[in-house]
This record gives sequence, structure tokens and C-alpha cells, in this order.
Amino acid sequence: MIVAVIIACEIGFWVLLGLGLACRYLWNRRALSTALLVSVPLLDVILLAAAVVDIRGGATADFKHGLAAAYLAYSIVFGHSTLKWADARFHHRFGGGPPPPRPPKRGPARTRYEWIFWLRIVLAYGLAWGIVLILGLLVGAPERMGPLYEFLGQAAKVPLIALIWPVSQTIWPGKEEPMRS
Repeated sequence: MIVAVIIACEIGFWVLLGLGLACRYLWNRRALSTALLVSVPLLDVILLAAAVVDIRGGATADFKHGLAAAYLAYSIVFGHSTLKWADARFHHRFGGGPPPPRPPKRGPARTRYEWIFWLRIVLAYGLAWGIVLILGLLVGAPERMGPLYEFLGQAAKVPLIALIWPVSQTIWPGKEEPMRS
């Protein structure tokens, strides 16, 4: 059940985002657009409730619940920036807005950008652990939490692999592009 809810929430995220932006830029329905975009976090509440119900119903917390925790953590840490990213591109493509901002290509600004992005990944991973610990308190049976803790231990590879980008950018930052007049 929980995997179906995760998939439905992911699909729902993109559907609500797309409809919200279409209402804003294609159909000039700002109030409806705002309502759709504001409702995106409700998907996270639905996912959290489904995970709690599943675990409280006797399920052993495992990979599926870890995936739900990771999804929630991603939404909390990266959700707003993902909405801004999509809005800028949609506004440019369909609303006549300016080209969306791009990250710096090289130099100290790019290095800073990579480290900040990596720190957000670490924050999301830490938040996923926090969600798992809360789920563990709700379960009240530590023997049913083992597979979930193992999953998150394995998921520690994600921030470690992502560390390649800021470290390589720090070692080889490249030269900044000269200012054009």
C-alpha cells in the first residue's frame, strides 16, 4: 500500500505543479493557480499519514517506509526550490518572462553553489533520519524497525557520492569567465 501512495504522491506533485503553472500562465487563473500550488504540501501530509497508518497497523518498517521518509525529506528541503525552478521555466516559456537564472559555470561562485547544494542533501538525509526516528516512536516496537534503520544506513551513500561535486569543484574550480560589457 505504501509504495502505491508514494507513487501517487509523486505523480500528484507533478500534476498539481503543472496544472498550477498552466492556470497561472496559460489560462490567467491566478487564484486557482495559487490554490493548486499551495495544496502541493498536502501530498506530504497524506504520505506521512499513510506511513503512520501502515506501521501502526502492524507492518514491519522497511525500505518502503524509508523511501517515504526520504520523499518527505526531499519535499521539505528541496520542494520550494523545485517549485521556483519550474515556475521560472514555465514563466519564460509560456508567460513571456525573462530567461531563468542559471547556476554559475565555474570559479568560486560555482564552488559555493556546489557546497550549498551538498549541504542541502545532507540536511535532507538528516531529516529523513528524524522522520524515521519519529516513526520508530510511533511503532513502539524496536524489533520492527531494524530493516528501516538498515535502509537509511545504506542511504548514507547518497550524500557521500554527492560529495564528489563540491570536492572536485573545490580542487579544480576553473577560471571565472571575464565580465562582458
